[in-house]
Amino acid sequence: MHDAVVVQSLDKGYGTVQAVSDLAFSVEEGELFGFIGPDGAGKTTLFRILVTLLKPDRGSAIVDGLDVVTDFKRLRRRLGYMPGRFSLYHDLSVKENLTFFASIFGTTVEENYHLVKDIYRQIEPFANRRAGRLSGGMKQKLALSCALIHKPRVLFLDEPTTGVDAVSRQEFWQMLKRLKDDGLTIVVSTPYMDEAAQCDRVALMQNGRLLGIDTPQNISKRFDRPLMAVRTENTYRLLGSLRAYPFAHSVYPFGESVHYTDSRPDVDPTDLERHLRSEGFREVDVHRIEPGIEDVFMALMERQEAA
Repeated sequence: MHDAVVVQSLDKGYGTVQAVSDLAFSVEEGELFGFIGPDGAGKTTLFRILVTLLKPDRGSAIVDGLDVVTDFKRLRRRLGYMPGRFSLYHDLSVKENLTFFASIFGTTVEENYHLVKDIYRQIEPFANRRAGRLSGGMKQKLALSCALIHKPRVLFLDEPTTGVDAVSRQEFWQMLKRLKDDGLTIVVSTPYMDEAAQCDRVALMQNGRLLGIDTPQNISKRFDRPLMAVRTENTYRLLGSLRAYPFAHSVYPFGESVHYTDSRPDVDPTDLERHLRSEGFREVDVHRIEPGIEDVFMALMERQEAA
């Protein structure tokens, strides 16, 4: 198995802001590799470097055996890229957009239709509709079709499901898994932890740096403190009370509950329940849970900030 992407000592800054700093990683051929991190983590800058739209200040990036700086013209024909914002032509129809992108790469929709048929046939009934009038899910499918129509060897997707409904998100990831099964290398960034869990490996990014790379399962095993989900009738007040608790290690909101880690290795959830009831909370539910990627990410961020 060869590496489809190899990055070494990569830096990129904008004035006084360091967008990515000393990044080093590799992606295997046929791998579904995910980057996860908050806004401003450096994911988009990294992707723009890897698809030859930006030059790094330092370091190197090799994609499909070609240097992103010196071999950018040859490399662009081998890449598929779906940026975070919908970037197709709003005034062109669905069919016209697909035909246009095929022609840019010297091919035709008919020649490579087999590559996109599972995706495109879902929007084919709207082939004559202008792209700007499509729903979020249909725009997403059209953008992916346009990124695939020239038969790329490596596909880069920068937060492709942001702002898309849950059903469309699920359908999109099912499509990615089928593409991976066909041998395509896929590099994707996402703010959603449930999506990251579907990748072969995940890289956690914060402030332009990598906090860790591993399988979602192994990353979750790095969480080394008792984790509890806590619910009461007043989440806002609960956060303050837990943060003031002398044994609290980390406290953060998670959906309708609060996730809490304790500094004691063998803490009993009933100890925390008793403390909260003594603080005046009437409805208290505390139970141990297994950490997800988001919990690990929060823990790694705390360690980085402490350092």
